Amino acid sequence: VKGQELRSGQKEPRLLSLIERNGEFILGVLATPDAVVSRPVAQLSIPVNQKFEIIREAEEALLIDFSDDSSVTIRIRGEKSPELMLELMLELQDDERTQTFLTQVKSAQEQASDRNHNQGIVKKYFPLTDLLICPVASKPSFKSCYNVILSSKYGFGEGLKNPVKVEEKKNQQNRIVASREPPSSSFRQTDYTDRPTSWCDSPSTNSMRQAMLSSEAGQREYLIKHRLGKKEKEYVDIQPFSFFIGTWNVNGQSPDSSLEPWLCCDPDPPDIYAVGFQELDLSTEAFFYLDSSKEQVWVEAVERSLNRKGDYKRIRVIRLVGMMLVVFVKKKHKKHIKELAAEHVGTGIMGKMGNKGGVAIRFVFHNTSFCIVNCHLAAHVEDFERRNQDYRDICARMTFHLLDYPPLSIVKHDVVIWLGDLNYRLFLYDTAEVKHLIAENALKKLQEYDQLNIQRQTKRAFVDFIEGDINFVPTYKYDTKTDRWDSSGKCRIPAWCDRILWRGSNVQQLKYRSHMEMKTSDHKPVSSLFKIGVKVVDEQRQKRVFEDIVRAMDRMENDCLPSVSLSRIDFTFKDVKFRQLQKERFLIKNDGQVPCHFAFIPKPNDPNYCKPWLRAEPSDGFLEPSETLEIYLEVYVSKDSVTLLNSGQDSIYDILVLHLDRGKDYFITISGNYLSSCFGTSLETLCRIRKPVREVANLIDLEKSMVNLLFADGGSSDDVPLKIPKEVWILVNHLFTKSCDQEDLFQTPGLQEELQSIIDCLDTSIPESLPGCNHSVAEALLIFLEALPEPVVCYELYQRCLDSSHDSRLCKQLVSQLSRPHRNVFRYLMSFLKELLKHSNNNNLTANLIATLFASLLIRPPPNMVSRQSGQDRQKAINFILGFLMSGENYFQNSFNSF
Repeated sequence: VKGQELRSGQKEPRLLSLIERNGEFILGVLATPDAVVSRPVAQLSIPVNQKFEIIREAEEALLIDFSDDSSVTIRIRGEKSPELMLELMLELQDDERTQTFLTQVKSAQEQASDRNHNQGIVKKYFPLTDLLICPVASKPSFKSCYNVILSSKYGFGEGLKNPVKVEEKKNQQNRIVASREPPSSSFRQTDYTDRPTSWCDSPSTNSMRQAMLSSEAGQREYLIKHRLGKKEKEYVDIQPFSFFIGTWNVNGQSPDSSLEPWLCCDPDPPDIYAVGFQELDLSTEAFFYLDSSKEQVWVEAVERSLNRKGDYKRIRVIRLVGMMLVVFVKKKHKKHIKELAAEHVGTGIMGKMGNKGGVAIRFVFHNTSFCIVNCHLAAHVEDFERRNQDYRDICARMTFHLLDYPPLSIVKHDVVIWLGDLNYRLFLYDTAEVKHLIAENALKKLQEYDQLNIQRQTKRAFVDFIEGDINFVPTYKYDTKTDRWDSSGKCRIPAWCDRILWRGSNVQQLKYRSHMEMKTSDHKPVSSLFKIGVKVVDEQRQKRVFEDIVRAMDRMENDCLPSVSLSRIDFTFKDVKFRQLQKERFLIKNDGQVPCHFAFIPKPNDPNYCKPWLRAEPSDGFLEPSETLEIYLEVYVSKDSVTLLNSGQDSIYDILVLHLDRGKDYFITISGNYLSSCFGTSLETLCRIRKPVREVANLIDLEKSMVNLLFADGGSSDDVPLKIPKEVWILVNHLFTKSCDQEDLFQTPGLQEELQSIIDCLDTSIPESLPGCNHSVAEALLIFLEALPEPVVCYELYQRCLDSSHDSRLCKQLVSQLSRPHRNVFRYLMSFLKELLKHSNNNNLTANLIATLFASLLIRPPPNMVSRQSGQDRQKAINFILGFLMSGENYFQNSFNSF
């Protein structure tokens, strides 16, 4: 059966197969389902024995997820040796085929339990593509290592497809960069050139990679390939290839003319096309349901307009709402494209909505790795800091998952090309003056006020990126279908919103231009023609280098054991706060005489190598003799860990085990103090607290005793609980008094620094006003609701909520049955949201948008039901909220002012 592996918030295709070998059963996992017909080789084999488990698993849902697909999430655990276990999380289609397959796997497991008494063989209920009868692999001969490493389509030869040991899976949560996490303002160069990028063309997960590494043969193979990549200059030649890069914000329009003036403007056909669009579709369906009929229309328009002198093949297209990126290569080059992957990052509200963000496609062409990023950053002249933040978010959260590597970020590529509607404007606010300078062709003078140039010069964004000379007039904003500047009431100031930048070596920009003849949109398309030097392998020279490496390793391994030294082993993180990243670093040095592989591994009986609030980057790697690597330890308390820390069930303390293959383990101690937060604290507890939460000495005891205290009779007035938490009142009151007419409220993300200030303010004081802009306060309210340990509509009433969504009377009855704090907060929020809708002409809010956003926060399924939540369930939750928002009767007559 086909499925998807869930990893770092992303999904990768997988094929599961039940394999019978001499009466024993194996669950095979294939990372390239499309290749199964040509080569049915499982890349990961899990014995079905007494320690094999398939467990139904709940995972956290995205803030907004409108998929109608019904799926089931399972966690697979299996033994690979008496000491080590493997663990994977997979999402399978919840249909009869899947249920039959799982039933047969269970049957195989039961037969394994009874094997000593009855050697059964599973019945063949599946076609060949589902039940693979695979021969037992023999141990690889190192005389054939070269062919295995260089020739195997799947990264390893068949002899390596059944490794002996597997390290337990690393902490999945720690591989997820939390929403709006403050990333580094510039790329970190660590490990940029050290990882060769052409060993394998199959995507997979870290657990599969560890499976291959954990056997002695796998470690040796991987180490050989690592060293081979370090010596690539000895066997590659630089050959030039042409790349056409194009970007166009099409303003929701459909193609109304040929794209040839844009895409076919050069006489010679380029080797590779990469074409990006923004605002491909501005419809509600595209924004909420991620569906767009315009995707195929524009892809076909591009295909018709490519240079006819070339014969092209589309290798990948990716779209997120209105952002789309499509890549074509000449057919003769297709065989040299490998390790193809695509990812997307939304930077809209809560860091998840995809109206702003980026999409990217990465691949290896011959022996050079490329990453092409298409983005649409925050709008409005004054919001350049929000654009900087969007850029940093994309850099921090965009990761690609391939078989032979840890997660690859944008920076870990030889060449990066960044295109899109970057939306940077001019620090010049007189429209007439700007137009006069354009008319005088004083473009260089005008570019002195360009926000992107200034942000690059001050190293606030796009550090290390290069942009060619701009010799064309601004590409925004025009009256649609014309060459006239914007004549609307807003009269937008012309700006170079649409840009193409790059970083990497052997890159020469031949042309950088706009295309004024294209009049479909209020933007003009931009293109760039590059000549890029690509590393092409000389196979004979590579073979000689490979043989030298193998001989050298043979000599060293017979004489030496690996050894490393660490610059620090004790770390203290002071005053850890919710959503505020702290970093420390140490150096690991290979002080031995042989190359070594290190990795952080789980402690006995722990499934993960560290706690959810901690991450090591990188978490594994290779070191040559005398080589030193910088490792960062990052502490970040997200909504997933804040409640346990607030309640005292967890603390800032952990011990990391750094394991050295064929060597010893090193122990690193992490400690610190956590400052409690109202975020992640229950509504019941907050209603009992009249002081700032940071001033409450017994918050942990208060949380534990809340069931007894909440409705106790008698006592002083201080014992009487508040109707709603003061934090909710402060946030909503700020928005009600200052933000009802705010344009794009709850649609534009806040600024990270302002969000941190708002959280600190609520935790340490009872402020008369909140710092930051209205968008930051709005997002702080959403973060507060998302972090609640129990949603406003309590878990126990979730199913009843869905069942009653069609009947307003039942909906009101259900709300009346909520506990007092939850009931009051729900009514208070509905009152506020109805007030916002009265200002929809100014704030651009609709009832459907508000209901969709708040339903995902107020009506969350219990953890054990998340994986079974269907699109229909989500729509029922939305309808539940819509019923209150659209109710004609004044159900909440005085509730908004009564708190």
